[in-house]
Amino acid sequence: MALTRFSVAPLSGMTRTLAGVASGRISPDLVITGARVLSTYSERILPDREVWISGGRIAAVKPAGTYRNGTARLYDAKGGIIAPGLVDPHIHIESSMVTACAYAEAALLNGTTTIFCDSHEIGNVMDVAGVEAMLEDARHAPLSIFLTVPSTVPATSPELETAGGDLTPDKIAALFDKWPEAVALGEKMDFVQVAMGDERSHAFLAAALSRGRPVCGHVYGREFVSAYAASGVTDTHEAIDRDIADDMLEAGIWLFLRGGPPTTPWHSLPEAIRTVTELGASHKRIAVCTDDRDADDLLTFGLDWVVREAKRAGMTPEQAWAMGSLHGATRYGMEGEIGGMGGSRRADLVLLDDDLNPVSTWYGGELVVDQKKITPVLDEALSNLWRYPEAAYHTVKLPKALKLTPELPTEKVTVNTIKTELPGIILGHVKMELEPANDWQTHFDRHGLCFVTVIERHGKSEGNVAFGLLSNFSLKSGAVASSVGHDSHNIIIAGTNEADMQVALRAIEEHQGGACVVQDGKVTAMVPLPIAGLLSDKRVHEVAKEVQALKVEWEKAGCTIPYMGFNLIPLSVIPEIRITDKGLVTVPQMEIVPLFDAAE
Repeated sequence: MALTRFSVAPLSGMTRTLAGVASGRISPDLVITGARVLSTYSERILPDREVWISGGRIAAVKPAGTYRNGTARLYDAKGGIIAPGLVDPHIHIESSMVTACAYAEAALLNGTTTIFCDSHEIGNVMDVAGVEAMLEDARHAPLSIFLTVPSTVPATSPELETAGGDLTPDKIAALFDKWPEAVALGEKMDFVQVAMGDERSHAFLAAALSRGRPVCGHVYGREFVSAYAASGVTDTHEAIDRDIADDMLEAGIWLFLRGGPPTTPWHSLPEAIRTVTELGASHKRIAVCTDDRDADDLLTFGLDWVVREAKRAGMTPEQAWAMGSLHGATRYGMEGEIGGMGGSRRADLVLLDDDLNPVSTWYGGELVVDQKKITPVLDEALSNLWRYPEAAYHTVKLPKALKLTPELPTEKVTVNTIKTELPGIILGHVKMELEPANDWQTHFDRHGLCFVTVIERHGKSEGNVAFGLLSNFSLKSGAVASSVGHDSHNIIIAGTNEADMQVALRAIEEHQGGACVVQDGKVTAMVPLPIAGLLSDKRVHEVAKEVQALKVEWEKAGCTIPYMGFNLIPLSVIPEIRITDKGLVTVPQMEIVPLFDAAE
């Protein structure tokens, strides 16, 4: 039988066997001996325990030495800590650049056994067909993967950007009705429209709420919290500081504290957790999540790392691990199945050292990682990744000829520029005056500018191209490009000259998606993403090596924000200014402004 979520039988058919094992009448399949047990229920570490497992589920946790003279396999934990597998309540598989099957390898190495993913990236490219393809992929993965159905595709409107998909309320309702693993409505990113009572936005909420599904959120600004909560939104991963985190808790909104590598825009946990450490809030409705990881960072900065960050920020080890496991399970009503080590729960377990580093992982009672290396059981499960439908390999559709840079102004003008700075989520809207010059390089040298261009790649326009200028991006020469321009996933290119930008565009077209760096007409680094222009068809370690090489060349080129921050430049739901295929968009005004205005 394949190693998937379905390898463990439903509890309804196992209760008699589990009761027999727990009472000593039936021998367990596996006994993990010599363990300390981290209880997420009581938030204690219990010494001298052993774990009895049968049929991929926990039958009981017993005092050490209780099991004698049976037929069970024995695994000696040698005094290590046994804890429930981690539960990531909010992630985007597509950000990892690998498929759901490939994602499982990195997750299990990091002690994560369950994830709740929002597949709005592939939904933005391929509509319902993309979401369903990822669900099929997830069903074949050696990992428990549930879907929070994408709620905001496109993220704004056709007037502001062109997406490949349009997930209407009726389509969302049909996904809920067809797929049991569709357990919640994904992050409702158009928080301004929700707060203002927009009819279409609230139709999505109704599709979920009428079916008893919770609604996940995404909101910036304390002024929006009350209306957001009143609309039925009950979690968010976007608490960026102590005060808005506190507001959200008091409004009845679960907090998913997002930990990200400190060099990326995603590391908001240290600030938001201060609602607990400084204001005295309880952690009972707080979980931790990763949100976005590229393939390289996924291996190094998994959910286990976020748990350790929570510990470093002031939580006890037991509290931090509960925030990484039981709390996410509880939010989705699955605490009877995952997130703890009570009898009947899935045997999704992690052996930890004293610093909460995963050493070994069991998925449904199968040892899939042993001493930080994957086992032959897992390697076999990953040897043939599920293949996406053929249409997923043909999503970059471009005209033969496109101009990628704006005309040089012949008179003095005021230019609307996008200022980038770490962490890269908020982009500044900076107006500056350009005096007449003989070439663009003069402007670049004077003002620290470079080109930024977004190209519609779904074949839904006559080749929409929008021009912009980046300030403070510090690209020294050449071009960088990506087909992962959130959230419509058009192609975004930054460059210093037309020729290198053209090379980057055609490299992405050739591979049907990807990210690349170009210098002097040559591609110096490339991560091919042939599946929907978002995903590789390789295993995670191979993709991680490609991403590492991309990061080296990215840094050599001088870029001040990393690749994943660069991908947010077209994300037209976050302040202050963005660029889509329709032009420069100001947020939250949601207005298109020209690149050039007459000089004041």
